[in-house]
Amino acid sequence: MKVKFPDDLKIFIACGKTDMRKSIDGLAAIVSQNFKLNPFENTLFLFCGGKRDRMKALLWEGDGFLLLYKRLENGAFQWPKTTEDVREITPQQFRWLIEGLTIDQKKVIQKVENKMII
Repeated sequence: MKVKFPDDLKIFIACGKTDMRKSIDGLAAIVSQNFKLNPFENTLFLFCGGKRDRMKALLWEGDGFLLLYKRLENGAFQWPKTTEDVREITPQQFRWLIEGLTIDQKKVIQKVENKMII
């Protein structure tokens, strides 16, 4: 089953590794204190541990937090190891990440829209 998120959802990825023992309160504290972002907005926050085979996602749903956890049975997420604390990614980059690809693709074929044959 694939999770469907709202189209207007922002997605932020915590670069580097996060202590995966943290639960909702600890991850929300990282978002607000370390990243200076509001965990109560319509935003999905992604976290990954040092092994890069587990991911947690935090989302405020208006009446409480949703904590998602994914553990890969084979392989590792191509998680950014940059020195940036947090960065916003697109829904396409999120799909790449979940599919085992890097979010920084070297070349992406752009869609062609509204072309006419004369």
